[in-house]
Amino acid sequence: MSQTKYIPMRQSSFLLLFVVLVGMACKHEYTPKPPGYFRIDFPKKEYRTLVSDCPFTFDYPIYCAIEKDTYPGAMPCWLNIEFPTYKATIHLSYKELHDDLRKMTEDSRTLAMKHAVKAEEIDENPFITPFKCYGLLYDIKGNAASPIQFYLTDSSKHFLRASLYFNVPPKADSLKPVLVFIQQDITRMLDSFHWK
Repeated sequence: MSQTKYIPMRQSSFLLLFVVLVGMACKHEYTPKPPGYFRIDFPKKEYRTLVSDCPFTFDYPIYCAIEKDTYPGAMPCWLNIEFPTYKATIHLSYKELHDDLRKMTEDSRTLAMKHAVKAEEIDENPFITPFKCYGLLYDIKGNAASPIQFYLTDSSKHFLRASLYFNVPPKADSLKPVLVFIQQDITRMLDSFHWK
């Protein structure tokens, strides 16, 4: 009689499965995946018109809230357009002109250029809105705290300055989808902006 030992069928199945899995695992190289970001769902674009005592009006998104600026030195028509879902705010400051247009435009430029330390590039884009408002938009690229700033004026009575800020660390790559989304809202705001 032979003294051969047989491995039970159940144990041999596990052994065979183990050998196959080890063999398959050794054939593929592991490639680490880049870090991912949370998915951002954007709402449908819908707008309403600002109704206020201020000498200007424009369209703004329905998913925003407009609040008066509560800063201690704020003037009556200083407003904040809040994008709560994206932790972003467009700060608006309005002033009447008194033969100081050059000073106001230079102040706006100085405030935009303060971001040059972190910016990769700052583009200055002059524009005229459909309602004959003149302005200059600063497109600040890179990891600057404020990626967009602009001013609007009629060159005689009114001057409005605006700046977009995010309440998160400025990382241009991760903020880009939200920035592109908000840029569309800013474009609508500028196209509909007019003085009363």
